[in-house]
This record gives sequence, C-alpha cells and structure tokens, in this order.
Amino acid sequence: MKELITTDGTRLAYQDSGGEGVPLVMLHGWGQTQAMFRHQLADLSPGRRVVTVDLRGHGLSGKPRHGYRIARLARDVHELVDHLGLGRFDALGWSMGVSVWWSFIDSYGTGRIRRFVAVDQPAAVAAVPWMTEREQRDSGAIFDVSELLALGAALAAPGGEEVRAAFVRGMFSGEPDPEVLAFVAEQITSTPAYAGVPLLFDHCAQDWRDVLPRIDVPTLVIGCEGSHVHPDSQRFIAEQIPGARLHVFPADVASSHFPFLENPAAFNAVVEKFLAEEADARA
Repeated sequence: MKELITTDGTRLAYQDSGGEGVPLVMLHGWGQTQAMFRHQLADLSPGRRVVTVDLRGHGLSGKPRHGYRIARLARDVHELVDHLGLGRFDALGWSMGVSVWWSFIDSYGTGRIRRFVAVDQPAAVAAVPWMTEREQRDSGAIFDVSELLALGAALAAPGGEEVRAAFVRGMFSGEPDPEVLAFVAEQITSTPAYAGVPLLFDHCAQDWRDVLPRIDVPTLVIGCEGSHVHPDSQRFIAEQIPGARLHVFPADVASSHFPFLENPAAFNAVVEKFLAEEADARA
C-alpha cells in the first residue's frame, strides 16, 4: 500500500499495480474501500496498470474532520493522478465513485480520460420536489429528501451500526452469498459516522444530469437487474451520454449492487472487452 498526502493534509492510501499500457483508475462507493476491487486488481493487472484508492474517510486512508464533499473527493483524485504522472488514463467508478468521476469531469474536463466505465450509480439519488415524476424515475432517485434526512439522522444516532447493516443488506436481492455480504458489511465499518453521514448527504443531494451530455469520451454504463439501483436509470444515463453503451447483468449473473464481487469473471470480461477495443482498432 502506498500513500499520498493531499494539499489539505489528508493521507490517501492507494495501490498501483505498475505495468504497461493505459492505466485504469478505479473508484469505490460510499462507505466502502478499494478492496471492493480485489478481483479486478488481481485479474486485470497482468495486462494493464490498475490503480485503486481509499477515498478520504474510507478504508486505510486518513479520516480528518473536513472535506466530506464529492467535489473535494474529485480534487483528491485529481491530485492522485497528478502525483502518479498519469497524462491519460481509463476511469472506472462504481456507485458514489461514479459521482466522483462526474464531479472530476465537471471541474477538470475529459482531456485526460481515454475511456470511462460507470457502474450502477443514479444520475440523482434524492428526488427533489422540483423534479417531475418522470424525471425522478429517469434519474434513478432512490428516496426523497425527507427519507435522506431520516437516514442520515439514524446513521449518526446511537445504534447507527444496525441501520448501516440494514442499508448494506438492501443492496442485495434474494439471498446473497454469505461471504460477499459479510465482506461488504465488514468494509463499511472503516468509515466513521462523522465522515460518512455528511458525505452521504452531499453525495445524494447532487444532480449530475447536466454533466452527462458533456461526456465526450467512449463510455460504458453497467447496471444489474438485481440491484437496488433500477436498470432503467442506467439506460437513461447511457442515452444521455453521446455514443455511450449499456450493459445490464441479468439477475442470474449478478443480483446485487456488487457485480465485481458476485461474479468477477463476468464483470472483468465486460470491462476488459470495452477497454481493449480502441487498442484493437489501432492495431
């Protein structure tokens, strides 16, 4: 594990597999860690350079009392790719990690991103009152503002650990693999409530629909039939990003918000095929 100190003094723990070719930078979701991508770091690394990082407040990274906003996380990632000297790279985000990339693109553009993979993240998580019902469905809103406030309050209150565990369980449909569920539930314990609650509020309050049409790099959007994020929201995102493709895993392949853990072989094959296409075209 390597470390970077950001401009505001926060320690970021990251892994860099080294290797040749265009690097792939992978960002995890809220409350989780770079260990979510353990199978990708192992299985994609032989053919490419893979970089993962624990976002601030998560995993082995520092947990300061400041900076729990998507925009700050995007700056952290910008500082990381600068630190690594990545002039051009492929970007993959899952869940909140997609939002961090959308913020990165909003602030810094797409000039350094060769290809982009967005995994199972709504364009807007909270249904604000000024959205029409159709806009709420398209954006993939999971709950309304009052529910978001209630969730944050419950996570911050005594007994928040039980609320957090139920929140994680709700990301699986049917009976999950016990090992996968236990792993996810254990990883989320590394994020303290003082970091996780304000970050969750900021994350869920964002609406990224205006960024989507401005993404001008080849993009793959991945959804799952068995996820709590409705596949139709992923279809909407793919329609809004010019030329984007959509891949939805059927429930018998991956039935949760975690396809890279549930069925890493299927997930890696889809991602590897997409990332390799431009290289093949140049050959």
